[in-house]
Amino acid sequence: MRRLPRRFPVRSLAVLATVGTLTLTGCGTDTAGPGGKAAPGATARTITAKKVMQVTKVHEETGMTLLEGPTFDEDGTLLLVDVTAPAGKPKVIRVDLARKTARPAHTDSRGAYTSAQFSPYDGRIYLSDFAHGEVVSLAPDGGDPRTFFSGQVDGAPMNPDDIAFDEDGNLYISDSRGLTEGEETGRVVRIDREGEKATVLADGLAATNGISFDVDYRGLWISELTQNRISYLRLGENGESVASRHTAVRVDGGLAQTDSIAVDADGNLYQALHGRAAMLVYDKYGERLATIEVPARDQGLESATNVAITPGGTKAYMTVSGPAGGYLYSFDALAEGIRQSNGG
Repeated sequence: MRRLPRRFPVRSLAVLATVGTLTLTGCGTDTAGPGGKAAPGATARTITAKKVMQVTKVHEETGMTLLEGPTFDEDGTLLLVDVTAPAGKPKVIRVDLARKTARPAHTDSRGAYTSAQFSPYDGRIYLSDFAHGEVVSLAPDGGDPRTFFSGQVDGAPMNPDDIAFDEDGNLYISDSRGLTEGEETGRVVRIDREGEKATVLADGLAATNGISFDVDYRGLWISELTQNRISYLRLGENGESVASRHTAVRVDGGLAQTDSIAVDADGNLYQALHGRAAMLVYDKYGERLATIEVPARDQGLESATNVAITPGGTKAYMTVSGPAGGYLYSFDALAEGIRQSNGG
């Protein structure tokens, strides 16, 4: 099985032959440092996240571990996905933050899940399977797996990365087509809550990765990994079309690239970085407010893929991975957590 070179500008995953070779992009203390340097006129600060626990180790079969999709259930337990977990190893993990323990919630023989989120419509867990172009759902306890959607959309298969739900339970998916080829053929796809109708809302995107609604559900923030930009899609009536689209933030990531995205109660954007164990925080007008990073002494961590902020609270949990393993780090978010900062 050929493994893509590390210089390739995306997540490079070697997984079991049944899955094939995939290419994927899953209390703070203020400190001074070069990571907090902002654009002229900005007042960004650096927040150093604190290690909570190690969740996974590098898998011998795949040579990696990659935590993604943190989302809280109704009991306050945090669920994560391990994108590169081989068959038989936990692919969905349930974390008890108080006890700092992790236990398996779901595994199977084929899925490569890059995100997780609970539906407001039926309460099930929805997972995007990047490898097979599918969306899978599970019962809240991790059982009863069902294929919610599979197949082509407008004549082309999906590479679903992250997902977002509207208030009625319809899904909005960042389809990262063109990622391996370096072509701008990414899309945003809407699937109705019954899984029957799939619509391409936007195309010609640069490896669509993160996706989140704004606070009022009027539009979608999306991150485009290979162009290091955050775009805003204003939605039309009933969310079934895009009324307008523009580049909202150009991320100066250097070697790092834009991964998943989350939104807090004040409308601030939390942009995860692939290639750097850090997140950048912007307000809704594009002003950079903060950089969240792990302590410099914590080596072997390469990417901060996503974040979940406690619903109604400000404690945030960031998924961080690299050769050292998969970890959770915590920090104080700039505002309270809402649905848009819980999974995806």
